Amino acid sequence: MSRVELAPEVTEDFDRILDHLASHEVEDLGQRIGEIIAALDVLVQNPLIGRPVANAKRELVIGRRSHGYVALYRYVPKIDTVFVLAIRSQREAGYSERDPAG
Repeated sequence: MSRVELAPEVTEDFDRILDHLASHEVEDLGQRIGEIIAALDVLVQNPLIGRPVANAKRELVIGRRSHGYVALYRYVPKIDTVFVLAIRSQREAGYSERDPAG
């Protein structure tokens, strides 16, 4: 079983997502974030499930449509740990200004 760790910057991503949802008067904001975090649990058993992207990173697609998000992560087999680097809405063009996908 792999360990999953969230990068400190993911907090900023959750803040951005919450702000966006609040501006659109979405109910149960905490539940939405909970759904994203719960979806990351798949990485415990299947750390390579995400689609490969640049620089040995992967993307996990979470949900769809208005509930759709993408988590950028890197799996380090030597320590059997998944590092979640960023989360964005599927409708966003890219990750935030820090753009760890580059």
